[in-house]
Amino acid sequence: MMRHLFKMVWNRKRTNALLILEIFFSFLVVFVVGTLGIYFWSNYRRPLGFAWEDVVSVNIDMKQVSDDTHTPEQVATFARLLREVQALDPVEAVAGSMGVPFELGTSTGLHEYGGRSIEFDFNEVTQDFDKVMRPDLARGRWFQPADAALAWEPLVIDQDLARTAFGDEDPVGKLFGDPERQRRVIGVVRDYRSGGELTGVRNYLFNLKRAGHPDDRPARNLLVRLRPGTPAAFEEELIERLQAVAPEWSFEARPLWQLRESAFRLRLTPVIAGAVVAFFLLLMVGLGLLGVLWQNLLQRTREIGLRRAAGASRAEVHRQIVLEQLLVTTLGVLLGTALVVQIPVLDLVGFIRPGVFAGGILLAMATMYLLTALCVLYPSMMASRIQPAEALRYE
Repeated sequence: MMRHLFKMVWNRKRTNALLILEIFFSFLVVFVVGTLGIYFWSNYRRPLGFAWEDVVSVNIDMKQVSDDTHTPEQVATFARLLREVQALDPVEAVAGSMGVPFELGTSTGLHEYGGRSIEFDFNEVTQDFDKVMRPDLARGRWFQPADAALAWEPLVIDQDLARTAFGDEDPVGKLFGDPERQRRVIGVVRDYRSGGELTGVRNYLFNLKRAGHPDDRPARNLLVRLRPGTPAAFEEELIERLQAVAPEWSFEARPLWQLRESAFRLRLTPVIAGAVVAFFLLLMVGLGLLGVLWQNLLQRTREIGLRRAAGASRAEVHRQIVLEQLLVTTLGVLLGTALVVQIPVLDLVGFIRPGVFAGGILLAMATMYLLTALCVLYPSMMASRIQPAEALRYE
């Protein structure tokens, strides 16, 4: 049976070659869109690692060219800003932070540890960051006021970085990175995804920024946790209070829910656009496939009629037409699969897990076979109704 099907497909190799190419490219488009969709969905279902509700981010512009330089006056002013904001009645907690959740950009570091290069994202935060963003502490502790006087640098890392650097060992109390810097882990939080729900898990590290210390530059942002039910109008009062403390600086307040929505739109827009392109591409492929099958049916009326005259049943004719097209689809799908499996094998896109790739491949396969089944259904039914007498009249 299979040998006969391959022979039938080969006899119409020009037409089938075009169909195989269409199915191949359609498979690739569906695979890309489907893989990204599965990737985002799997990320969305995982814990975020912090609480963004009722938090406002205030960006601070100190009117200087570089963030790498600072003056004692700027350090003192920043410390006063923290105290003034904390004194406001609607404020539960306030912290300084170099980075803001849901922003696209992030600070990245690279350390040689245990003979390996470990890459991680990091953020410099003041000690009350945990009261504002409420990261889920898994072991150890968060920064405390006494840490500002330590002779070594305390670190809080997430579980992903702990697994990467220390394996199954308890990381609390261990040195991390350059031994000369004496950076020591004091706590571990559960996987922390600063980029938002749609981003994957990455190694993450928190550095302590000592507010008011002359060696630590002021943070670029204030993160303010408000009491539930605080009206949006309070943001104007907050900016006015900050402006009164530092009239030469400028401030911009943004609720984290707005940043979250912006992050969703920015990351989902390419997927939505790709889904629209994939839909119209599949529509064109489906219409083209239906037209080719219908044309083949007209050209094969004598052949099918002779098969019926030789004793083939309607079900056998129907099955032959369907299997022929499924074989053509399989050839296109195999070409596409052979190409896309190189991505995880060569680790070309390391941030996407192998399971997500497998889901994308299966989704693309299912889509192409479903499209084929829908397109071949009616022509195969019409082919099965051809009578031997029609073949004798066909010219």
